[in-house]
Amino acid sequence: MKKILLVCSAGMSTSLLVNKMKSAAQDMNVEVEIEALPVSECSTKINEVDIVLLGPQVRFQKPVVEKLACGRIPVDVIDMRLYGIMDGKSILISTLEKIK
Repeated sequence: MKKILLVCSAGMSTSLLVNKMKSAAQDMNVEVEIEALPVSECSTKINEVDIVLLGPQVRFQKPVVEKLACGRIPVDVIDMRLYGIMDGKSILISTLEKIK
């Protein structure tokens, strides 16, 4: 099972996206574990996940998160347009491609 961590300012704006991605995963019959946290707490889970996705509003934190990841996993910024329309399915598909 793949594990995905979404991070944003407070972990709240990504909660809706997490639900949309989980729903898409269920529709696609894909087993994933998806969690959202504030960027300040991502270090508590970074060693347990397969990828970290940053909300567009915290894209400037990417170097910090990449340093925490130590090159072990991909760290990516969610496409601003897909994030804005909360397209959980498209985000899930592109995320799964990045962690294959």
